[in-house]
Amino acid sequence: MTSEDSTSTQASISAARRAYQASLELAGVKGTVRAAALQAMARELKARQNDILEANTLDLEASREMAIPELIVEWLKLTPERVQTTVQILQRLGEMPDPIGKVMSASYQADHCQVYCQQIPLGVIALIYEAFPELAAIAAGLCLKSANSLILKGGTEASHSNTVIAEALQSAIDEVGLPVGSLEILPADRGASIRDLVTQDQYINLIIPYGRPSLVQQVVRQSTAPALRSAMGNCYLYWSPTGSLEMARWMILDSHQSEPDPVNAIEKVLIDPNQKPSSLVRLWNSLKEKGFEIRGDADLVADFPELRLADVVEWNQPYLNKTVAFKVVEDLEAAIAWINRYSSGHADSIATESYEESREFALDVNSASTFINASPRFSRYQNRGDAIFLGMSNQKGYRRGLIGLKTLTTLKHIVQGNGQF
Repeated sequence: MTSEDSTSTQASISAARRAYQASLELAGVKGTVRAAALQAMARELKARQNDILEANTLDLEASREMAIPELIVEWLKLTPERVQTTVQILQRLGEMPDPIGKVMSASYQADHCQVYCQQIPLGVIALIYEAFPELAAIAAGLCLKSANSLILKGGTEASHSNTVIAEALQSAIDEVGLPVGSLEILPADRGASIRDLVTQDQYINLIIPYGRPSLVQQVVRQSTAPALRSAMGNCYLYWSPTGSLEMARWMILDSHQSEPDPVNAIEKVLIDPNQKPSSLVRLWNSLKEKGFEIRGDADLVADFPELRLADVVEWNQPYLNKTVAFKVVEDLEAAIAWINRYSSGHADSIATESYEESREFALDVNSASTFINASPRFSRYQNRGDAIFLGMSNQKGYRRGLIGLKTLTTLKHIVQGNGQF
């Protein structure tokens, strides 16, 4: 091991230790204090908006010089609206009821005892992300609201933006007096590698990777701490013969409106062999007018030579852009089987007027969420209830589906005896 590697590993260990110690203290911090920290974070971000946007401009300029993929540049690009939405998310989180300490009935009871469950924080969360500078603030808000400490590791493409945002968040945390280590930042240009961080399982309770599938797969493969796999793109729509053209068109277009996050965008459409050619052409032309590229399987390309042939490997990979591929399947059962094999497994949908089809699809598709005549469009912030989410998970293990406050908590079983034995 070189001295540089040793320094890198030590940076991860030190950050994880501080975060772990802070998590023990945060568990006892009153909800009102943590809520005040969130409001302070919102004020700091709002006050430093110009600094954040200036830093982001530097990142954008550097990314273009380094030929960073346009997709990442789009994720990286901050606007006043994106900063303001982040401020609103923190404010809303600060106003929500405290999720920690909530008491629930247990699923069993013991003789001469009362058994109940209490919601508690996980402990230390690590977010490893590329681009999306505002994710640091959103993750910090979700973690502090749920009394968890947070370790942030962003990408080099957003180093200037991440630094200014981190300074604002740290300033707010110091102002309120939360424990040192409540928020740890590992700079991308120096310090810990991903492997150094994700192997600190003695301190870290959950790793969340957010970005392209390659990053998510790297983190999950290397992590010895529990990892929550996030997912983007490669969502399927089955357009039933009973479903209207207008419904299918709206679902596809609306699902792509969650920019800059293509989380639940419909990228693949399965159709019946008897679908009217005129309906297909109308849909394709409508999508092309909106800037979409249309691809098809071999059967469709044979009938419509103007279509570009979708390669075999494309059916289980996300495009993460305005590309939609169409494929002919025999029937609903074949569509479900194809989706279960090739979909990313976090959000798949059906356009149908048949109740039987909708029930079969909803029950048999093996995805975290299914949508029936509804757009799967992802929204990080909905100003009602507790609907604030970091992203979506497609794994069947811990906390499949939307990643929100409940994802960052667990349950403790408490058994209270009555003195009889």
